[in-house]
Amino acid sequence: MLDITIIAIGKIKEKSIASASAEYIKRLAPYAKLNLVELKPEPFNESTRSKAKTEESRRIIECLSKYKNSTVWLLTEKGKEFDSFGFAEFLQKETRPIVFVVAGSLGWSDSIVKNHKNHLSLSKLTMPHELARLVFFEQLYRAVTINLGKTYHY
Repeated sequence: MLDITIIAIGKIKEKSIASASAEYIKRLAPYAKLNLVELKPEPFNESTRSKAKTEESRRIIECLSKYKNSTVWLLTEKGKEFDSFGFAEFLQKETRPIVFVVAGSLGWSDSIVKNHKNHLSLSKLTMPHELARLVFFEQLYRAVTINLGKTYHY
């Protein structure tokens, strides 16, 4: 069974995205041990943007310290791209617990990007972090169904 933790800044506030995300999390439950860790976002304005990004990064780094035996992947538009079958194969080969990290609206600090070599891209396009989470949940479910031979992916 897959052991996946998703660390994200903030909760999903948009009701339709939250509802769709919850549906995919529910669908994944029989096939994966899924742990969702939502860290507090830092309020900011234009003058405190850099300080807020630093604080969110500190929270992510602190949280990641609990997952030393896991493979960590940052979700970023500059990361490795898979098609659905490639992502399914990647998940099937992974033997360690996996942690996927989604940044908040401010994106990634240079320190986190430099200290974590595994970067995964859902698309070269930049998307809101809430939407990225929904797309990621759907792709996780799609990969699991591909690996199980279920008729979700056509």
